[in-house]
Amino acid sequence: MTRPVPDPPLDFQAFYQRYHRAYLRYAYLHLGERKAAIETVESVFVQLLESWSDVLTQPSVQRYAHSVLRRTLANQMVLRHGNTALVETATFAKVRMATRRQLEVLESSLGLYAAIARLPERQMDVVVMRFVLGYDVLTVAEIMGVSAGTVRSHVHAARRRLARDLGVQYSKETEAEEIA
Repeated sequence: MTRPVPDPPLDFQAFYQRYHRAYLRYAYLHLGERKAAIETVESVFVQLLESWSDVLTQPSVQRYAHSVLRRTLANQMVLRHGNTALVETATFAKVRMATRRQLEVLESSLGLYAAIARLPERQMDVVVMRFVLGYDVLTVAEIMGVSAGTVRSHVHAARRRLARDLGVQYSKETEAEEIA
């Protein structure tokens, strides 16, 4: 006779409810397949649940969980020949939401998404969550387990690098308007 599996702790259930959707959206952008994203994210939450008491001792539960998500995604991408689906997935997500006028802008987005995929890991995470998935600075900070200032710093560094890589003029004024 098998014993019934106990319900997960309430704090884990709350964490799951808070971050599951964001993790799914993020995983889908990288894997490009809904089923693979669901399986990957469920695997992340199983790993977290299995070591939940240890997870709670981490300086930042969110930062630790985000690192588990990144590591699990990296393993999945290696199994899938090492490439992120970010360029294609983000582009097609934009197509679904695009109007005729926006389609012209979309052509230039291909180069942008490829450049985003080449950013250092943390900068790419921040840019994807902030500008592709549309989360505000505080939400990105919460998901990643970092401060809002760290998110802004990563955005600043990413913008400078993207401007250089794409051969466009970097504008501090545009960035200042967004922060205000």
